[in-house]
Amino acid sequence: MNPIAISQGDPAGIGPELIAASWILRGMAKLEPFVAVGSRRVIDEAARHRGLDVPVRPVGSLEEAVATFDRALPVLDLGDAEYTPGQPTDQGALLALHSLDAATQLTIAGETSALVTAPVSKSRLASVGFNHPGQTEFVGQASGVADEDAVMMLAGPSLKVVPITVHVPLHAVPGLITAELITRRSAIAARALVRDFGIADPRLAVAGLNPHAGEDGRMGHEDQSYIAPAVAALQAAGIAARGPLPADTMFHAQARSTYDVAICMYHDQALIPLKVLDFDDGVNVTLGLPIIRTSPDHGTAFGIAGTRQARPGAMIAAIRLAGECAVRRATALA
Repeated sequence: MNPIAISQGDPAGIGPELIAASWILRGMAKLEPFVAVGSRRVIDEAARHRGLDVPVRPVGSLEEAVATFDRALPVLDLGDAEYTPGQPTDQGALLALHSLDAATQLTIAGETSALVTAPVSKSRLASVGFNHPGQTEFVGQASGVADEDAVMMLAGPSLKVVPITVHVPLHAVPGLITAELITRRSAIAARALVRDFGIADPRLAVAGLNPHAGEDGRMGHEDQSYIAPAVAALQAAGIAARGPLPADTMFHAQARSTYDVAICMYHDQALIPLKVLDFDDGVNVTLGLPIIRTSPDHGTAFGIAGTRQARPGAMIAAIRLAGECAVRRATALA
């Protein structure tokens, strides 16, 4: 299998050091071979700041990256940038963008088996001409997928969640929710659970928007007007979906045992339980793409970059999940 491509992320953040830490733990974590796409010097310096003895080796091909992986961290070197932990610059943002683009194109072309994206600073990227809300939208558009079909899933050992609306103000959520959007994104999630997670008959629990799922319209009409029809449409399509369910009783252990993914109506409804249960192991997965893309569920953490405080669990989980999904797709094609 081809290696996994990992974009470096912002060089002033924790991404480069966590890539190095993941390589150190590659055997214990049972990670598939990966190649870092970015600056060899930045990753080398980030490893040394973290106190890691990591041989960082530039490679000229992906075949060389696989052959090198057991002995050194392979890097497709895109050039230099200043490395000062916690001090982001426009030069660093340009390198992060170059890395994201190169790693994405390699994966779209099939030269790498999956894409893992290290954290970036959206504000810094915007300052150098990045016109996308985030990396998810960039990867989706590069893959030829409409924004509404690039679906975010947060996955951890205890819970998988899909927010129907993502980075929008809470007051805007009711006006954005439609039966069609819920049905479309939930169906994409169900197909991905079969294809990439090996769940033959996925079970979906669909959260209500309002307290107590609206209490038959006494606390808002959206649950009856949009969510219930979406659940009915999913059931008619042969998908095991239930809802709308009161969100406050969906996330205890017994409730979680009854479904494979929670379909949530807004960002915090999905991410608060995920981060409570799986803070160090949460993975952001983009569903609905022709490629596999994962990312650790945390940001650049400029405040702790270079201090050895950042934990590599989410990065390792993102690499591991990308590899597992790639193996399943490869096996299905064999």
